[in-house]
Amino acid sequence: MRKMWIKLTGVITMTFFIMANQALAAAEKASNIVIVADTRKLSGWEAWFANLYNESHLYFTILTVVSIPIIGVILGLLADLIMSNIGIDLKSRELSEH
Repeated sequence: MRKMWIKLTGVITMTFFIMANQALAAAEKASNIVIVADTRKLSGWEAWFANLYNESHLYFTILTVVSIPIIGVILGLLADLIMSNIGIDLKSRELSEH
């Protein structure tokens, strides 16, 4: 039984490496592709964000990585405020299991 699992693991690993090799071979042919955001129908902050993506992927990445935790904290505090206003108290924990 152990030999069967070793052979099966080997076949799966070889299949993974062959698929990865094929993907890398296909990527060499497609190196001239340019990925841009379509900004024709956008306005305001959406257009600014799309233009930032088109101009610099580095600045877009930095802005995204910084803004996601900030937005998460703001939404978490807002949810905490709403829940405390409707009577859900998350600050004190009482176990109902006795």
